[in-house]
Amino acid sequence: MSDWLHELPVAWMAVIVFGGTFLVTGAIYATVMRLAMDGRGRSFKAVSPGLLPPLGIIFGLFVAFTAAQVWNDNERAQSAVNREASALRSILVMSAIFSGDIQARFRALIRDHIEDTATKEWPMLAQRNASLRFTPPNLAQALQLTFTLTPETEGQKTAQRDIATAIENALDARRQRILISQSQVNLVKWSCLLLEAVAALIAIAMVHSDNGVAAAITMTLFAIGVAASVLLILSHDRPFTGEVAVGPTPLLEAMPDLSSKNIEVRPSKP
Repeated sequence: MSDWLHELPVAWMAVIVFGGTFLVTGAIYATVMRLAMDGRGRSFKAVSPGLLPPLGIIFGLFVAFTAAQVWNDNERAQSAVNREASALRSILVMSAIFSGDIQARFRALIRDHIEDTATKEWPMLAQRNASLRFTPPNLAQALQLTFTLTPETEGQKTAQRDIATAIENALDARRQRILISQSQVNLVKWSCLLLEAVAALIAIAMVHSDNGVAAAITMTLFAIGVAASVLLILSHDRPFTGEVAVGPTPLLEAMPDLSSKNIEVRPSKP
């Protein structure tokens, strides 16, 4: 599926998905009814109605398998963002045990990292072009600062180790969300799902080819189910893209002075 479709608001996405589904359904209906009037109606009626339940079940299984991947990707994405936010918050909390100057340096680095992530990296996640080829400079500096500290108490020694671990956890969570941002339902899965929907619509039209009203009603009801399934999967297909995407809110909440500001996440230029 193309980028522009994923980036549409859900309302416009629904218009396109439902409109396209009904257009295809109407074309199938018109074609089958015309062929039935041209003398193929007896052949169409020979198609057993018992074919419809297996086709519906197969379509349902395709939807379930595809949706399972989508839900899993979104859950993993949200979990990675929450884990990163938790690690960053831990750094801020544990840095309080050091002098005011050290604490202020940690706060400035974490604040800059969160702001850069929300305003620069998040649009790249949405465009699926975020890269693992570089380490966030602010977290790298925070790690370097951690190793240059000279703890004076056992508490500071423990805090130093925990801060280093928290930074590593934040970096690992960032790696995970970037990897997850590349995930989407591939073309083969979409093709099989839509092909099965078309096959079921054709079968419905053929079984009811002697009754145009019944065929229209049945095909419309099934088309609504197909469109709703496609819309649900499509709107969640890319975890960081679209109106219902995973956002940087947990990261902003980890830094109160940032969460109170209006940080605007702008889409990146293609």
